[in-house]
Amino acid sequence: QVQLVESGGNLVQAGGSLRLSCAASGSIFSINAMGWYRQAPGKQRELVASITTGGGSTNYADSVKGRFTISKDNAKNTVYLQMNSLKPEDTAVYYCNAKRWAGLVFDYWGQGTQVTVSS
Repeated sequence: QVQLVESGGNLVQAGGSLRLSCAASGSIFSINAMGWYRQAPGKQRELVASITTGGGSTNYADSVKGRFTISKDNAKNTVYLQMNSLKPEDTAVYYCNAKRWAGLVFDYWGQGTQVTVSS
C-alpha cells in the first residue's frame, strides 16, 4: 500500500503562486509515476501534471503548461507542484496520485487540498 499526504493548498489572488507538496510513504519502491489531478465543482477530475519516478519524464495539461512545474525529491519521497500565474479557473481540489504498473495500473490517492484563486 501507498499513503499520500498533500499540503500547501490555500486562498490566493489571481497572478499569485502556490507550491503543493505530496509526501509518499509505504510501499514507495513500487511507484512508477506520481502526479497531480484536480477537480472543480461540477467537473470531472483531470490530470494537471505527472512525473515518472525513474527517469523523471514530465507531462502537463495544456491549460497549465508554462505556469506549473512538477518536481520530485527522491530523498524525501515528496513530489511538488509549483503553480505560478494562477488564474481563477485553477480553483479546485488538487489530489496527489501515485501509479503502480503491474500488468494493470493501480492508483493511489491523497485526501486532496483546496486551492482557491480569487479574481
